[in-house]
Amino acid sequence: MSPILAPIVALVLWTFVVWAWMYATRLPAMKRAGMKSDPFAIRGEQMATLPAEVRWKADNYNHLMEMPTLFYAIALVLAVAGQGDGPNATLAWVYVGLRVAHTLIQTLWNKIEVRFLAFLASSVVLLLLTINAASVVFAP
Repeated sequence: MSPILAPIVALVLWTFVVWAWMYATRLPAMKRAGMKSDPFAIRGEQMATLPAEVRWKADNYNHLMEMPTLFYAIALVLAVAGQGDGPNATLAWVYVGLRVAHTLIQTLWNKIEVRFLAFLASSVVLLLLTINAASVVFAP
């Protein structure tokens, strides 16, 4: 089995941790605010009234549905191509670590300049993985 599969599963598990954390904070906040589900509300209008610390969890959950989807695809390409070990597995774990750091920065503190650095670093790691995958897939 390819070692790069472990960081894929780890990031999916982390996404479920954030999902649970989002609802564990959002539902009580909605109850305290007396909010009712309104299917006619403008998207996000009700949620915008919740405290920022509550919204940060949902924002991060959404972020885990963005760039990490590219990570899953590239990591699977590397695994299928037999290149999911060594430096690529290490880079994959670094990517996961940076995404966890991004989550913790955003959900606990949300200092945007620091969060951006974690995002930028993880994007560079993802780019390196993509270049490695491209060199295998497009090799003559």
